[in-house]
Amino acid sequence: QAPLVESGGGLVQPGESLRLSCVASGFTLGYYAVGWFRQAPGKEREAIACISSTDGSIWYADSVKGRFTVSRHNAKETAYLQMDSLKPEDTAVYYCAADWGLGVTSIKSVCDMPHDDMDYWGKGTLVTVSS
Repeated sequence: QAPLVESGGGLVQPGESLRLSCVASGFTLGYYAVGWFRQAPGKEREAIACISSTDGSIWYADSVKGRFTVSRHNAKETAYLQMDSLKPEDTAVYYCAADWGLGVTSIKSVCDMPHDDMDYWGKGTLVTVSS
């Protein structure tokens, strides 16, 4: 089984909401910072939100700030991305990733790091926003 498995994607209309889940297996998610990324057709994968494993600090990309909310439930080995007021430009494959979180001083640095350097990745879930 993949170390991270995303779910919750689907087809929604503009203005609607979705909640994505990211479940970890084989490691303790509580020790890891979690990032959410997306890749739209023909575009590079981009970081949209990261959440710390220690102090709860969070970073959002400007494109989703105020509409998306990242959270985590360590006892359930799960992270979430609540997406509200969805727009057609949010259409993408959404991925979660995890990187060792102890010692991280800036949660933004987790979202800025080279993607290949992150410890674990999921395979993604497709979100389509269309009327």
